[in-house]
Amino acid sequence: MINLAAADVRAGLGRYLLTGAGLGMLIGVTLTMAGVYRGMVDDARVLLRSAQADVWVVQRHTLGPFAEPSQLHDDVDRAIAGLPGVAATGRTTYSTMQVRHAGGDLRVMVAGFEPGRPGAPAFLVAGRPVTRAHYEAVADARTGLVPGDRVRIRRHEYAIVGLTQRMVSSNGDPMIFVPLKDGQDAQFLKDNEAIRNDRARLAANPAFAPPEVRDAVAALQTTNQSVNAVLVRVREGFDPALVAQEIRRWKHLQAYTNAEMEEILVAKLIATAAKQIGLFLVILAVVSAAIVAFILYTMTLGKLKEIAVLKLIGTRNATIAGMILQEALGLGLIGFLVGKIASLAWAPAFPKYVLALPEDAARALVASLVIAAAASLLGIRAALRVDPAAAIGG
Repeated sequence: MINLAAADVRAGLGRYLLTGAGLGMLIGVTLTMAGVYRGMVDDARVLLRSAQADVWVVQRHTLGPFAEPSQLHDDVDRAIAGLPGVAATGRTTYSTMQVRHAGGDLRVMVAGFEPGRPGAPAFLVAGRPVTRAHYEAVADARTGLVPGDRVRIRRHEYAIVGLTQRMVSSNGDPMIFVPLKDGQDAQFLKDNEAIRNDRARLAANPAFAPPEVRDAVAALQTTNQSVNAVLVRVREGFDPALVAQEIRRWKHLQAYTNAEMEEILVAKLIATAAKQIGLFLVILAVVSAAIVAFILYTMTLGKLKEIAVLKLIGTRNATIAGMILQEALGLGLIGFLVGKIASLAWAPAFPKYVLALPEDAARALVASLVIAAAASLLGIRAALRVDPAAAIGG
C-alpha cells in the first residue's frame, strides 16, 4: 500500500523541512536554557572546588559569603586554627563590583586571598601567581584581560600578572583575585572624601560623641579589620562535618561543609533562576506543540480527499492515524536534530557558561517525539471524521 505520509512529505518537502527547522530553533533554545542552568550549577561547584577548603566559616546566622552578607574579624582564623582537625585556614573577601579597564567597565567578583592558603586562585593557565603584597592580581580568562594589563579597582590600579580559568561567581561574573589587604580595602575602606566628611561632621558636632569615641571612629575609617569568610582545610582522617560542628559550638560562628555550601548555592542562590528557566521550558514546550498541531492539521485538511478514498477502499482508521503520526514524529526528529546543532553552534556566544549534558539531549529527544505525537491528535481527529462518501461526491 502507498504510504500517504511519505507521499505527502515528498509533495511538500520544502514546507515540511522549513517547519522542522522552525521547530528545531525552539528546541535549540530549550536545550540552551537547560544548558545555562547546568552551567550555573557547575560554576558554583567549580568555585567551591577551587577554594580548596573543606569548611566555610562565616558570620553567625547567615548563609554567607555568597547568598548573604557576612563579616568577621580578620583575626578569628587564629582561634579556628587551634581546633583539632584543622590543617590550614585562609581569610577571604568577596565583592561584586565594576572595575575600570581601557576606559570601560567590567563587572567582576573581586576576591581577596592569602597566598598559599585556602581561597587562593587555582587553574592558572597563563602568567604567574601573585607574589607582591599589593597591587597585583590574577584574573579569569573570561574578563578578556591578559598579563600586563592594568585595571582600576576602587582607588588603586592593579597589574594583571596571571590568568585562571572557569573561576566565576554563581552569577557568572568572572573573578579577579587580589591580595587580602587589597580586597579588604576594596570592600570596606571608605574613600578619602567620605573620611574627610565624617571627620568634619564630628568636628561640627562636638557633643555627638566623647573624644575617645571620635578617635576610635577615625581609626576605623582608615583601617580594615574584617573579612567575609575563613576557609578551613581539614587534616586527613578528620570528618569536615565534625570540625564544622566544633566551630559552631565553641566559636559561635556559622560553619558549612562543602556539601552544605553547594546546597546553599544551588537551592538558595540559583533557585529563582531555576524556576524562571523551568517556566520558559514549559512555555516553549506548549508553543512547540501548538506549532506542530497547526501544521499537521493544515496538512491533513489538504488531503481530505485522499483520506476519503483510502476509507472507501477499506483502509482501517488505525492505518490512517499511523500515517499522520509518522509525519508528526518526522517533524519531531528533524526539530531535535536542528535544535541540537543550533544549540551547540550558538552556545559559545552566550555570556554565561552553557553545559550540554548527554542526558539532557536524550530527554529533549524523548520530549520532542512525545510533543509531536500529542500534537498529531488534532490532525488524526480531523482525518477520522472524514466521510468515505466524500470521495464519490467529488
